[in-house]
Amino acid sequence: MMKTNINLTSGEIASLWTNYMNDSMSKLILNYMLKDIKDNDILPIIQHAHQISTGHLKDLTSIFEKEEFAVPNGFGEEDVNLEAPWLYTDTFCLTYVNHMARVGMVAYSGFLTMCTRQDIRDYYTQALKVTTELYNRTLEIQLVKGINARHPYIIVPKETDYIDSKKYLSGLNPFHEKRPLNAMEISYLYMNIMTNSLGMKLCLSYAQTSPNKEVQEYMLKGKEIAKKHIKIFVDTLMTEDIEAPRLPDISVSDSTTWTFSDKMMMFHISLLMQAGIGNYATAAAASQRSDLMINYERLSLEVAKYSKSGADIMIQNNWLEQPPGTNNRNKLAREKEES
Repeated sequence: MMKTNINLTSGEIASLWTNYMNDSMSKLILNYMLKDIKDNDILPIIQHAHQISTGHLKDLTSIFEKEEFAVPNGFGEEDVNLEAPWLYTDTFCLTYVNHMARVGMVAYSGFLTMCTRQDIRDYYTQALKVTTELYNRTLEIQLVKGINARHPYIIVPKETDYIDSKKYLSGLNPFHEKRPLNAMEISYLYMNIMTNSLGMKLCLSYAQTSPNKEVQEYMLKGKEIAKKHIKIFVDTLMTEDIEAPRLPDISVSDSTTWTFSDKMMMFHISLLMQAGIGNYATAAAASQRSDLMINYERLSLEVAKYSKSGADIMIQNNWLEQPPGTNNRNKLAREKEES
């Protein structure tokens, strides 16, 4: 990285801090997964993902030290029990890394656009590159093993056309027949079924291994929300005679042994909720049928409320690390007057 005396901007500080928190969590989860994976095709890709997270943490720590930027606490060895019995199938681990690589690509491209300093841009350009490669590698393994839920095939258009009626956008009027789903709408419904399916299994695994009653109930509620959203999306597809995705075996074991700290599990679900709200917002913007738009907006609100209740639990238990921010100038002025 090139040397510079230019101070970090708020966008760069936010990106680096968030990146460190996410990778410190990912490293522990991947480390736990590695001890039980038996599939020789899947094991190397999980090892590679672990190496990426470890490398990011090393690079980020170097940046923090150079900038005299307090290194976040993040997550450490105390947040995982490596002696706990296996919790996830090999297929789940592969699906998980594929999904988190997809989340990472969105995050890194966003971080890149928020940064102006060349060394930080170089770091995120490289991070985006290796994460894209990780996504492609996991997808290739899924395809070879036949465990990838493919989007449905539709007829390739042979000619161009234009929308000739405002009814194309309508989907709420019970007296009008809804037009068939278009390719973009089908694709986002599929994607949100798959992401909710993974989230549902994670919530289940966290509920059954947490010793904290409040966390258990929170995770079980998350599982039910994900199940409800999946049903809404599946029903929308089935109404159009489009089959829902046939998901691979992403099962979890029946272990109830403490595996991850409540602090880390709550943070992880919070991260997935943020990604989910982003997915719904993108899907709503891409959908041109009004009933779909309203569904995504309604479900986004439900996820946001769920996420807020999770943040309340984290604050109550002192699990939520505070992001960097500015000083309260009014408070500083009052303190000066009092002194």
